Amino acid sequence: MNDAIYIIIFIGAFLAVIITFFIITMLRYHRRYVRLQKDRVMNEIAVLENERKRMAYDLHDGLGPMLSSIKLNINSIDTTSKEDEAIIRKASHHIDETITNMRAISYNLLPVTLERKGLFEALREFIDHSSARSNLPIQLFLKHPVKIAKDKEIHVFRMLQEIIHNSIKHAKAKNLYIGFGYDEEKVVIFAKDDGIGFDYHHVKERSAGLGLKSIESRADLLNCLMLVESSPGKGTSWLFKFR
Repeated sequence: MNDAIYIIIFIGAFLAVIITFFIITMLRYHRRYVRLQKDRVMNEIAVLENERKRMAYDLHDGLGPMLSSIKLNINSIDTTSKEDEAIIRKASHHIDETITNMRAISYNLLPVTLERKGLFEALREFIDHSSARSNLPIQLFLKHPVKIAKDKEIHVFRMLQEIIHNSIKHAKAKNLYIGFGYDEEKVVIFAKDDGIGFDYHHVKERSAGLGLKSIESRADLLNCLMLVESSPGKGTSWLFKFR
């Protein structure tokens, strides 16, 4: 009888070891899978950002000056015909509109300022540009000088770019506040609008929630704590915290 009990205990202990080993192995494979998926996403985003950067530089440093030069040459044409003057003014106006639209495309692709002057100058520039085009007052608060690693700046910029876009296009907000600070040596970013709000989980599941999924993906790449509070009629608040 005692031998049978010992055998049962031994078999139980052996099975427990096997199951524990199996669970640990599965967890290791899962972590490796998540890490590989994260690396794949980071590589895909890096390729996308490099292509965006190339296109933004082509627009900013190539096509922009070319259009400005064409406008200068058109305006320098000397004519005494009122009809020709009207045509020149109209052509000059169309060039101005093209330059404005080109700058908007360039901002959306990648502000050259982000590469040349850093995140905060690029963000100020984008805020001024977005606010002027939409008439949405956007206030940026920097409680202390905030240092963010260069390789993380693009993700922060893209997240805030999407939040600003959502506040303008969907939220019907009258004000948008964006702030940076520190909490226990972690960078803290908050954004809040007074728009119509939305059901976060409902929108995320729909195709219209691609922008929200993009924010989540970049927050994940930053190993970032992300909190969203929103409900219909009560505006939207975002909080990001990372090292």
